[in-house]
Amino acid sequence: MELTDVLPVEDWAELEREIYGKTGMRPRVYDVEGVGVTDQSMYGNKLCARIQSIPKAQTFICAVAHNNMAVMARNTRGPVVEECDAGLSKIVVPIFAGDEFIGAAGACGKLVEDGEVDAFMINRSSGIPEEEVEELAAEVPSVTRSEVESFAAFIQERLDDRLRHRGQGDA
Repeated sequence: MELTDVLPVEDWAELEREIYGKTGMRPRVYDVEGVGVTDQSMYGNKLCARIQSIPKAQTFICAVAHNNMAVMARNTRGPVVEECDAGLSKIVVPIFAGDEFIGAAGACGKLVEDGEVDAFMINRSSGIPEEEVEELAAEVPSVTRSEVESFAAFIQERLDDRLRHRGQGDA
């Protein structure tokens, strides 16, 4: 089963807009292969937009974090809140249709209090000069751990509402 068998792309796009509106973080709904189901691009900061603009960086920073966290979310059947290798917060909430894992929704891109952007790692993974990374990192919004946890709960609630409303599976 595919995500679009459960809800149309426009409904997934609406969910991404709701996530962005609530969290100010980059929202995304991914299929089981880690491919975004919509073509929307919203970013919570310029550093993430810059990283996403470089395919190599997207692969070694963003995709690795998503894939690892999606496995954890699938296995626990619940939201996972961690940091990507760049040091930014990431939320992954699994999407199930019955017992079948069909994808994940989430958000990323804020710095959790007392966290630190890893400029060296970003430079090595992307080729972006460390000075540019540090300049962009200075503008990354920060959040508390409890705020990120509340964002994860919000995403879970919105998924549950949508899937229940459509009469499809459970999130």
